[in-house]
Amino acid sequence: MRLNNLLSNCQTSKPTARSKGPLANMSSPDAAIRSTLNAYRDALVASDASSIVPLYVEDGVTMAQHSPTQIGHKAIEEWYTKCFELLTLDVEFTIEEVVVASDEYAFARTSSKGIQKFNATGQMSKEANQELFVMQKVGGEWKIARYCFCTMNPPK
Repeated sequence: MRLNNLLSNCQTSKPTARSKGPLANMSSPDAAIRSTLNAYRDALVASDASSIVPLYVEDGVTMAQHSPTQIGHKAIEEWYTKCFELLTLDVEFTIEEVVVASDEYAFARTSSKGIQKFNATGQMSKEANQELFVMQKVGGEWKIARYCFCTMNPPK
């Protein structure tokens, strides 16, 4: 099922699984999606771009606030590598909800907060984001198909 077809049908179809927070019913797709998201968080905190890339589908997309869209493994790896040269993150993820829309697609809404360190200066600041992941099941694994985030910190 193509993503655009799925999204156009979302208005009339109910999700097949829905969960909120850590005490949610851990269905198999839900648990697998949470595992992928936790692996993403671990790689992010480890500043490990090479561990992030395989969590994405081949034509995965990252849409970061104030940055051009990154499409595909090569662009995503280059973007994360550059980010990790500039920043070190120490963040915690809260998985707010996981919605499995079909056997192939799901989405997850998360939030993160913690500290970011600017590597050039050592300066630290608070980090807080909200994130939306579109997940796609490929080869039996739930992977990140699309990822978008924006800050929740007030403008300075």
